[in-house]
Amino acid sequence: MSRALLIVDFQNDFCPGGALAVPDGDAIAGRLNELAGSGAYDVVVATRDWHPPDHGSFAQHGGPWPVHCVAGTPGADLHHALDPTPIHAVVDKGRARDTEGYSGFEDTELAGFLRERGVDHVTVVGLATDYCVKNTALDALREGFHVTVDSTAARGVEVQEGDSERALEELRAAGASVA
Repeated sequence: MSRALLIVDFQNDFCPGGALAVPDGDAIAGRLNELAGSGAYDVVVATRDWHPPDHGSFAQHGGPWPVHCVAGTPGADLHHALDPTPIHAVVDKGRARDTEGYSGFEDTELAGFLRERGVDHVTVVGLATDYCVKNTALDALREGFHVTVDSTAARGVEVQEGDSERALEELRAAGASVA
């Protein structure tokens, strides 16, 4: 049994001061580094929102979000507090104008990358619990992986109060473990 840690979208634009900051998003840096460096995972992957400037999720193009994580900009970079040493791969998502980019599995080779390494269990952490963490975990379940979400290493946007807890309940109902 091979295990992977999926660090979802721990990027500058999702941390305080960023274009679409998750409240206290940077507060999970220590826990992410602890998990990534623990030796408990055979593979560590970081995902990034990596959008074109005209991405469909941006408000100016009819989407719900401000411009964020535009490919090649500092806002799209992984946050400086994340130790890159244990990361085996970075997966860019949301590269096409019309993809949501909420899941690390959407329009990427992540599932194949994990299967090639014999991974059957993933732990999903990062930003944001109620969007990209949730959708990455749901897609991992659909791909046949066993899934754990470490809620101590995730933070939510909370557009509506309670969104993160509802996301975790949805994940439990779908078959994920929530720690």
